[in-house]
Amino acid sequence: MINCNQISFSFVEGRTLSRVEAGTLLLRLVLGITFFVHGLSKFQTGLGNVAGFFEGMGLPGFLAYIVAIIELVGGIALIIGLGTRIFSLLLALTMIGAIITVKGAAGFMGNGKSAGYELDLALLAISVFLALCGSGMYALDSLFKKKDAPES
Repeated sequence: MINCNQISFSFVEGRTLSRVEAGTLLLRLVLGITFFVHGLSKFQTGLGNVAGFFEGMGLPGFLAYIVAIIELVGGIALIIGLGTRIFSLLLALTMIGAIITVKGAAGFMGNGKSAGYELDLALLAISVFLALCGSGMYALDSLFKKKDAPES
């Protein structure tokens, strides 16, 4: 049987990644790519069209612009590991909004006419994890961390 507490990966000579660090990196990259693609899709569709879709659901059209920017910029930021906690919090709020205003009525798995909120809930959980735990390894955020004071 494999003991997960002893698993480590070595991507760079002299640096090993614990299982938690590897998992955090994987979650950050997957969430970043997912939101980047969703944000890019909104821009490619045309933000005016997306705003019209939002208005058709009873939401203010200007929210489409805010959501698209958060998804696109937030996705890129997560991929490079910059501002991970802040962007993860913004993405979590976006998912809460999507679940409450759009997906919730269709139920967890959907109702045959529209998708449910199961994916949104998973993305929300990952966003909350990263907002609480930070970016992990191989992130630009590490350049801005305070160094521990030397012990005397």
